[in-house]
Amino acid sequence: MTVGEMLVATVPMARTLNLEFLETTPERAVVRLPDQPEYHNHVGGPHAGAMFTLAESASGAIVIAAFGDQMSRAVPLAVKAEIGYKKLAMGEVTATATLGRPIADVVAQLDAGERPEFPVAIEIQRADGAVTGEMTVVWTLRPNR
Repeated sequence: MTVGEMLVATVPMARTLNLEFLETTPERAVVRLPDQPEYHNHVGGPHAGAMFTLAESASGAIVIAAFGDQMSRAVPLAVKAEIGYKKLAMGEVTATATLGRPIADVVAQLDAGERPEFPVAIEIQRADGAVTGEMTVVWTLRPNR
């Protein structure tokens, strides 16, 4: 099962929005929100809540891709998120997520019995490449005790 298939199977909101997981590697996750009128806002673009879910889902995809081998001993959890809407988004939008810390550093903290935290940066873009939003989600790997 791919990371995208796993997320769609286990996170109903990702399935509800018909998110498309285009790339999911430990280095980068790219997720697209198709243009769907039922998720538009008052100006005809994607609703802020849909874009938040898109970006958060991209961050979750990279976390699973980067730390999937740690799932038997830790649960990934979002700690906090901050989003900024920069330009009007219209049509389909794509979120690209990148890890803010090296995987080895996070795993070393987990190995030391700590609960590591790490940021994931996400850019949301229109089809023309314009950045319409930026989000940071801080994740943790909560050890199973």
